[in-house]
Amino acid sequence: MVVFVLPSSLRRWVSGRSEVKVFAVAPDTDASPTLGSALDTLRRTHPLLEERLRDDYGRIRRHISMFVSGENALGLGGLDCALPPGAEVYVMPSLA
Repeated sequence: MVVFVLPSSLRRWVSGRSEVKVFAVAPDTDASPTLGSALDTLRRTHPLLEERLRDDYGRIRRHISMFVSGENALGLGGLDCALPPGAEVYVMPSLA
């Protein structure tokens, strides 16, 4: 289970909720689920939210930052970032 913690600017796409929980599936039994696989699940369960997080090429949008276990996901491998069990992904608008 992965919890996406959302800023107020994105909550309208999920009925005002501050958190969205999804199951992230690993590609095989020896691997950990990734941020990309969690976002793939989010696309199926909350497509309007997911399209605000990723661009048409599937990359995290330029104006969005995601933090996994307190670290920027880009520094952990971006969409290939391994997610620990019960991971919380904090979604934040990027600061210019």
